Amino acid sequence: MTKIAFIFPGQGSQTVGMGQQLVGNNTDCHHFYEQANEVLGFSLSELMLNGPAEELTKTYNAQPALLTTSSMIAHKLKQARIIPNFTAGHSLGEYSALVASDVLSFAEAVLLVHQRGLYMNEAVPAGKGAMTAILGLGKDELAAVTHDVTSNGEVVQIANLNCPGQIVISGTAAGVLEASSKAKEAGAKRAIPLVVSGPFHSELMRPAAQQLDAAISAIELKQASIPVISNVTAEPVTDASHIKNLLVEQLYSPVRWEESIQQMIEQGTTIFVECGPGKVLSGLVKKIDRSVTTYCVHDEETLQQVITELGVEQHG
Repeated sequence: MTKIAFIFPGQGSQTVGMGQQLVGNNTDCHHFYEQANEVLGFSLSELMLNGPAEELTKTYNAQPALLTTSSMIAHKLKQARIIPNFTAGHSLGEYSALVASDVLSFAEAVLLVHQRGLYMNEAVPAGKGAMTAILGLGKDELAAVTHDVTSNGEVVQIANLNCPGQIVISGTAAGVLEASSKAKEAGAKRAIPLVVSGPFHSELMRPAAQQLDAAISAIELKQASIPVISNVTAEPVTDASHIKNLLVEQLYSPVRWEESIQQMIEQGTTIFVECGPGKVLSGLVKKIDRSVTTYCVHDEETLQQVITELGVEQHG
């Protein structure tokens, strides 16, 4: 039987109006909005549907907004009996994967990622940290560059291993700038600064990780009903206590996305369904292995297309 993975995007994929077409008159989807608004104590749905964009983009708003949209989509797919063999998410997206795998309830997750966003925002003052995508330089060569810069007093490290030829670095603004320059000297084709509010997945996030640890400890995580591929290890995990520890580590550890996709392919996955706005993850998957099939579900039309095509594959 065909193996399917649900993959969930992280920050940067948010857009004003996301999820609107999915909700319509659907009571189930409205329930996601209502739960999020109630748990958070403000109208997240209003922000998602009408913006303004600069408010939606703030990390503590973008995280619950993306989780809400992604969870809504995964719920509708599962309702249609499209059940994945694996789930995985890029950074924040891992929380959407955990909801889809029944480790966290949606209400628990939406509050947790809002808190996570606040902790991340507080950890490093705006403008003090940065992230940049380095294109065309190998992992080992880039690691040598970041180690050299860090040794001289400015923290910078590999943050996202996205796909062949695309690695993101993260750290102090000065460290990232210096490492970007040295990476180009070492043969990188381009260095593209990312529009983010902090140095995510770097050692500078350790204060946020301590706060996140306390927040997660207050929740009873459940065993995963579907294996989740961890950002930290790029391995499938189902044990609740292990997942908890990995979520804390995730804040200051690299996102091993390329290895995560390879892991699922090695386990027989041939179809990847991106649940959420945008097509970033599907693009990365295709750069990792062009032979697999990808779908992007972000509105009612794409949802029905996937339900029709994958329903035949799984049940026809």
